[in-house]
This record gives sequence, structure tokens and C-alpha cells, in this order.
Amino acid sequence: MYQRPQHLMSRASQQYRVWFWEEPVCDDHAWLEVRAVNSHLHVLVPHLPPGLAGEAGHELQRQWLNNLRVQHRIIDFISWYYTPMALAFTDQLRPRLTLYDCMDELSAFHGAPPELREREEELMHRAGLVFTGGYSLFEAKQQRHRSVHAFPSSIDNPHFAQARRGLADPADHANIAYPRVGYSGVIDERLDLTLLRELASRQPDWQFVLLGPVVKIDPATLPQGPNLHYLGMKLYEVLPAYFSNWQVALLPFARNDATRFISPTKTPEYLAAGLPVVSTPIRDVVTTYGSYAPVRIAATVLEFEQAMAEALHEQAEFDWAPIDAHLQQQSWDLTWAGMNGLIKEHLKTSENVRAHALIPE
Repeated sequence: MYQRPQHLMSRASQQYRVWFWEEPVCDDHAWLEVRAVNSHLHVLVPHLPPGLAGEAGHELQRQWLNNLRVQHRIIDFISWYYTPMALAFTDQLRPRLTLYDCMDELSAFHGAPPELREREEELMHRAGLVFTGGYSLFEAKQQRHRSVHAFPSSIDNPHFAQARRGLADPADHANIAYPRVGYSGVIDERLDLTLLRELASRQPDWQFVLLGPVVKIDPATLPQGPNLHYLGMKLYEVLPAYFSNWQVALLPFARNDATRFISPTKTPEYLAAGLPVVSTPIRDVVTTYGSYAPVRIAATVLEFEQAMAEALHEQAEFDWAPIDAHLQQQSWDLTWAGMNGLIKEHLKTSENVRAHALIPE
């Protein structure tokens, strides 16, 4: 999934060397895949056999990481975390700055490791800066750290705005009838499957298209029907073509612990594509986008059904100028510039403190 980490680290690589360490994948033997995206950005994927879990897997990753630092002479560096669980093989690092970019309240997710909260406390203690992916998360974290900064979901506006030009229908999409309402993203416990099932049943002429991988839930539990279409994960590059051939976009999130602090990146992406959005009352969606005409908030099946019907009927009548102006202020370029400014300020302050400490009495 090409999301916040990929957007930010791609931009970071224009000014820094970046090694992007992914979570392990299962393989028949142990090896570290190193894939060059460009001369300054490398993706690292640990391959671990099924029996190599727990501390043994962590120790092997620690060795690979240490070897990588020696090979590339990585001495003066920043450790940037998306999950506290990575401390299991990186706690030996002594960076100039530890940074935690918190996208979600991971401890609330189904199957979260029981030690995650403890790991996050340790990471918060080590971190010089904490960024959050939304305002709800900011409010939840700001009392736990001295330097927390909110950077909500941003948008690659030119990429998704292509959808407004009327792109060709993808081949696996072309035979689906109209009207089409779509969702793009991970399909997991955060989606309200009961809501989706009832909507599809009550409106058999509406075609529900879902793009994305099914994660951490049994695919057999997904609602099924002739108007429900699961097309799997799509490359980021082709998403505008799918969005261009929808009439309404959905955010059918459940109201549970896993969605309490989310700030869906898909909201601005849908809107940049010119799609009206219907969402359950996710707080960050309501507070950031709820006042704009193309966005409808619905708490029940009936409200959702009515909001979708209105969006389908009024699509051509929406005033897009206000939301387009708002989206211009939410680019990933601006987000990275804001983050990098804080990083440089922190490093400069730390260097000044260090220099002052070295001055003899």
C-alpha cells in the first residue's frame, strides 16, 4: 500500500539517504532483500523462515542492520519509527534524533501484540519529536510527550485530479454496471461489514466496488452478492482510473477502538478525484471535511442510504471550489517541508546544547 510512509520517505530521499526497513516476510531461508528505489532510497525486506520467530528473528535483523550501518558508513543518522515493535531489533541504535510518526493507535487493532503499549512508552521516552497522522491522535498523545505535532493526511493532488478528466475504465472494472460506489483501502476490522451488507441488500442496483487487500479478517465473513465486487489491491499509479469511473466514494468505517483515532488518507484522495464522499462519523473526517458540500456524514444504514442517494443525484451540482482550495494546502510536499523544518530546528537546538555543554567552566 502506497501511503503516508512512502509519500514522506520518497520526499525525504531528496535531501537525505533513506533506508526503509519493512516488516519481515516468510521465506524458506533467511536473507535481507535490498531494493534500490533511487540512489538515495533503498527498501529493505527481511526474509525469515517460519521457524525463525521471536528473539531469534530479532537478533538476525539486528545483525543485518548493524552490518548495513558498517557497509554504508551510517554514523550520523535519524531513526524514524512507524511501529514501536521495531525497537525489538533497533534498541542498540544511538541516533542524533529518534522520531515517531504515529499513524494509528496500533494497540487498539485486532491482534496487536500485548507488549505494544510498553514498547510505545519506551519509544515515546526515546523520541525527540512525535508526529501524528491526525488531530484525534494528537490530542491523545500530546500529554505523553513534550514535542508532539499534528500532520494530518495529505494529498498528491495532481495524481488524483487526473480522475476528473474521464480516464479509461480498467479492464476488470469495465463490465460492472452503473451507478458505482467505491471504497479503496485495507479491508479489515475497521470496516463496518454489517453496514456494507445491508446497503448492498437494500439497493441491489447500486454496484459496490472495493479495492484493497483483505487483512486480519476471514475473507469468508465478507458480505457477498451480485452487486458486491472485490477487485483486490491495485497499484497506486492506477487508482485514478478506478476513481474516474465511480460516482460516489465511501468511508464505511465501524465505530470501534480501531477507528477512534483514524484520519483516512482516502478522504482527500477521493475529493481530489472529484468524488462526493459519504462517511460514517469518524471524528477527523467530520471536523476536517464535514462542512464541505461534497462530503456527507451518516451514522445509520438509513442515513447512509439517503446520503448516497443524494450524492448520486446532486453530483453535478456540488460547489467544488472551497474543497479544492482546502486541498491545495494539504500537499505531501508541504507536509514534508513542515516536518523537515522541525527536524532541522531540533537538531540545531541539540547541537547548540551539546556545544554549550563542552565549553569548559
